[in-house]
Amino acid sequence: MKKVIVTGAGGQLGKTLMDLSPLWKGFQFDFKTSKESDITNKENLDKLLSLGQYDICINCAAFTNVEQAEITPEIAYDVNAEGVKNLALLCKEHQITLIHLSTDYVFDGEKTESYTVQDKTNPINEYGKSKLKGEEYIREILTDHYIIRTSWLYSKKFGHNFYRTILKNALEGKELRVTDDQMGRPTNTEALSRFINEEILTGKTPFGTYHFSDGQPTTWYGFAQQILEENGLSGKVNLVLDRNYRTFAKRPKNSVLG
Repeated sequence: MKKVIVTGAGGQLGKTLMDLSPLWKGFQFDFKTSKESDITNKENLDKLLSLGQYDICINCAAFTNVEQAEITPEIAYDVNAEGVKNLALLCKEHQITLIHLSTDYVFDGEKTESYTVQDKTNPINEYGKSKLKGEEYIREILTDHYIIRTSWLYSKKFGHNFYRTILKNALEGKELRVTDDQMGRPTNTEALSRFINEEILTGKTPFGTYHFSDGQPTTWYGFAQQILEENGLSGKVNLVLDRNYRTFAKRPKNSVLG
């Protein structure tokens, strides 16, 4: 029986992993929220990992507010880079296999085709830069590790995300204004969780960096259409294409992962 700690388990992916974990035999899971397993506090994290005697760590802890990261980048770097460095160092010390979640935002979006793991990274916002720095720390510190880049993550059951926001506003009869100036692949947290279990935890897949998404390439507007269709709301809600949508942070025009 392998012991697995999930850090940052209060988010949508952590909650999905918790929801599905009873189905996965051969593992004993310990789910810790960011408050319970603050990766920016190395001393407390060391105590937690030492007492737990874990075999595997799935790190879901991250600062994911892309807009806020532009205003207070030091907070993003504290969690996404320095916190990840702490975790990597301690995983090495305690001989724990690290599975780390990263992002499509490590790319600049200038490529017209999908991004592969061999493509050059070049983040254009502070969030992406902080996540890339975290990846670099892991590669410097740990010979054996997993980095899983995913994109446009959503859960139908947990958290605040695009899927649940669109559905909630549609059910309330609100007008939906959505942009189409970005292309990406939506990723269901259930599909990502199954990938982590079936391919990573089982040891089927060699150590390294991987891209995962289960959705087809689309725009945010196209994804909104899919959400409405899936819930029988097409034609019942006013969905408006908004090409004047403004964000503080630069975002890659194309972040389709392949």
